[in-house]
Amino acid sequence: MDKVMMGNHAVSYGVQLARAQVIAAYPITPQTQIVEMLSEMCANGDLDAKFIKVESEHSAMAATIGGSMTGARAFTATSSHGLALMHEMLHWASGARLPVVLANVNRAMGPGWSIWSEQTDSLAQRDTGWMQIYCESNQEVLDSVIQAFKIAERVLLPVMLVLDAFVLSHTSEPVSIPDQTDVDRFLPPRQAKYKLDVDDPHSFGGLVAPPHYMELRYKIQKSMEDALDITQEVDREFGDAFGRSYGLVEKYRMDAAELVLVTSSTITSTSRDVVDELRAKGKKVGLLKIRLFRPFPVEAVREALADAKKVAVIDRNISFGCGGIFASEVKSALYGSRIHPPVFGFVIGLGGRDVTPASIRKIVEHVETHDEPAEEIIWMEVKR
Repeated sequence: MDKVMMGNHAVSYGVQLARAQVIAAYPITPQTQIVEMLSEMCANGDLDAKFIKVESEHSAMAATIGGSMTGARAFTATSSHGLALMHEMLHWASGARLPVVLANVNRAMGPGWSIWSEQTDSLAQRDTGWMQIYCESNQEVLDSVIQAFKIAERVLLPVMLVLDAFVLSHTSEPVSIPDQTDVDRFLPPRQAKYKLDVDDPHSFGGLVAPPHYMELRYKIQKSMEDALDITQEVDREFGDAFGRSYGLVEKYRMDAAELVLVTSSTITSTSRDVVDELRAKGKKVGLLKIRLFRPFPVEAVREALADAKKVAVIDRNISFGCGGIFASEVKSALYGSRIHPPVFGFVIGLGGRDVTPASIRKIVEHVETHDEPAEEIIWMEVKR
C-alpha cells in the first residue's frame, strides 16, 4: 500500500509493522508526532503494545530499557535536549546489550534556542555504544526502522535511527507500506536468551570488578565490528523481500569521479541534483552517501574514495575545537591507507539554515580552485 506521509509518521508505521511491544513516550518538538500516532495505534487496537507515558526523556529511556530486559521489543523517540537528557541511560542500554530502537529527529542544541535541524545532538552520543543510521527519505525511514530491530536483535546492541527535523519529520512524501505478513516473515518475534523472568532469575547491571569490566567493553566493540557485516546482510535480505536496499554507504555517479562529495541525510538529495547538473557540464564529480555512522564503515569508505583526487565532506554538525564530525571520521578512515586525497571539511546549515543547490555549487567551486584545504574547518555561508 502506498501512502503520502510525513517522516515522523513513517517512523510510527515502521514501529507498528515491527510489532513493538513496549513504547515509552515523552513529547519534544520535532518528534512528538511519532509517539502521538503510536499512542493512537495502541488506543484503537492497531498495535498491541504497552504505551508508557513518562515524566522525562531520561525516564523514557529507563522505561524502554526495563521493557527490553523482559524480552519485549522496545522503542522510544526523542530530539536534541531530550536525547542529551537520556545520555546516562544510553550507556545502560548498550552496556546491558539490549536491542532497543530509538528514533532521533535531529534538532540543534541550545542556547540559542532552536527547533531546527542539525546533527550535533545525535553525533554527540556517538561514543555511547549505540549504532547510528542516518536516513535520506521518508521511505528509507520506514524501511530502516524495520531493519533496525532485526539488526539490534542479532548483534545485541541498541540502534539509533536518525532523520532531519522538518526536512523529513514534517515533510510529506509517498511511502510504500509493506504488507504485515511480509514484515512478519522478515522480522519474526524477538527471542531473548537472557531476560528478567521470575521463573529463571538473572541480574542486570551489577557491580563489575576490574578483572572483568574490560572484557565486557571488548565484547561490545567486537559486536560493533560484527555489525558491519550483519547490517549489510539484513539490508540485502530486506532488498530481496521488499525490493529496496540502502547499503552501509551509497555511491552515486562515481564512475571516473575526481571530486567526491561526502554527505549524509537530506543534504544528500540536494547534492545528487547538483552532481547531475555538473556531470551534464562534463565535470567529473561524484557523491558518497554515508548511511551507517556507527560502526563507521571504514573499508567501504576507503573503497569508494580509492580513485578520488579531492574529497569534500559536507557536515551539518560541529565538534567544537575539532571540526565537522563526518569529516573527522573520513580523515581517520583514510589515515594509514594508501588513499591520500586532500579532504576538505565544510560546515554548513547549522540550526536549520537552508542548504541549497547554490550552496553545494559553492562548495564544488571552492574545492576546484584549491589544491589543499586552507583551513581545517571551511565555514560556508556564515556571517563573520
